[in-house]
Amino acid sequence: MPRPAPGPTSTPNPNPNPASNPNPNPASNPNPNPASNPNPIQHPIQHPSPEPPTPVATPTSGPARTPSGPAPTPPAPPRKAFAPPWAALGGYAATRLLGLVALAVVAAVVDKDGLHRLKGRWDAVWYARIAEHGYGHEVTLPNGDVHSDLAFFPLFPALERAVSVLLPVDVATAGLLVSWAASLAAAWGIYAVGAHVAGRRAGVVLAVLWGVYPTAFVQSMAYTETLFTALAAWSLLGVLRGRWILAGVLSVCAGLTRPTAAALIAAIGITALVTVVRERRFRAPLVAGVLLAPLGWLAYVVYVGVRQGSATAYFDVQAAWGNSIDGGVALARFIAGLPWPAALGLCAALVLLGGLVVLCVRQRQPLPLLVYTVAVVVVSLVGAAYFGSRPRLMMPAFGLLLPPAVALARLRTRTAAPVLGALALASAVYGAFTLLGSGPP
Repeated sequence: MPRPAPGPTSTPNPNPNPASNPNPNPASNPNPNPASNPNPIQHPIQHPSPEPPTPVATPTSGPARTPSGPAPTPPAPPRKAFAPPWAALGGYAATRLLGLVALAVVAAVVDKDGLHRLKGRWDAVWYARIAEHGYGHEVTLPNGDVHSDLAFFPLFPALERAVSVLLPVDVATAGLLVSWAASLAAAWGIYAVGAHVAGRRAGVVLAVLWGVYPTAFVQSMAYTETLFTALAAWSLLGVLRGRWILAGVLSVCAGLTRPTAAALIAAIGITALVTVVRERRFRAPLVAGVLLAPLGWLAYVVYVGVRQGSATAYFDVQAAWGNSIDGGVALARFIAGLPWPAALGLCAALVLLGGLVVLCVRQRQPLPLLVYTVAVVVVSLVGAAYFGSRPRLMMPAFGLLLPPAVALARLRTRTAAPVLGALALASAVYGAFTLLGSGPP
């Protein structure tokens, strides 16, 4: 019986042109499936293209031979789902700890109670009263305006009450514990969104930048900003990963926390509509998520309406607090009434804000994140609320910080770290003097 002709002594490289396969090692690509990230942006860290694989000798007969050269490195084990991002959480916690230290130092110098500013003044008092006694408290101002506690949504005071029952603390201290725990959950969620969109390094920087936001001192107070941002960030991540029901459930909770949940509801609804048009089919989880998303916000609006006996009662309550929508008229009047240097500075700040929005669009951020960010900014600017509260109202729009986060992530650590440190120190000092002065409106 004739023997077969001997084959070639080596297997040629199936892809002789390395430029056509820039990433032959799937282990170096954390997201090999482009369908799971429909709107990717450029990763902030540029890795060199790997060398093409070396041909390996393949004998045609006889005992197997070991190829020469070192053995290939096995791929790194995948990260566990929801593994804590210690760099992001540690960096964020350091910024908030620095803020608390600055507050304690300045409070000692001016002989004031810094802790009281965190849990016992402004909106924190209203939340603590609701937690203790429920709704029904009103304050009549000298000009006749009536401020009702129905302007405050119920989830945060409900958590305050639950913590005060479980732990030996009063509701005001419970509010601090809820806010601080939610701030870590928010930093984690912000990191997760940033890592999904722009890579892990950018996610870490994004979480730290949120901690050095100019009004980040509110994140250390018994306020709702941290709880709402945590719910919004994880809900957006659910949309980005196609987990529509989870996104809808978290949106329900966000709708029971702040009226700004309207921005999150819009982001989920618009993204779902675009997805249906693109796929030309309805999927049950998507429909369920969209239907769930507005239920929390709607439930509270209906509750206020039934309680007050008027379909527009919730909006009337907000208007009495000066929170009606006027299309930006109040903002324009405020700027016009300022001395020209202050007006010029404020206009420059608004231009900077607009520039960040443009950068978000040019960065091609994923649709749900972009819609949410722009909607939060718009809602914060078109209301008739006091101007000083607007930066605080925009703080949940963490997508605004993604362009500078990506830029900083491209720098070496020894360059980026001092920048972030300087921003953290400036934010801490500003927060200390603000809390001990006029305070957050």
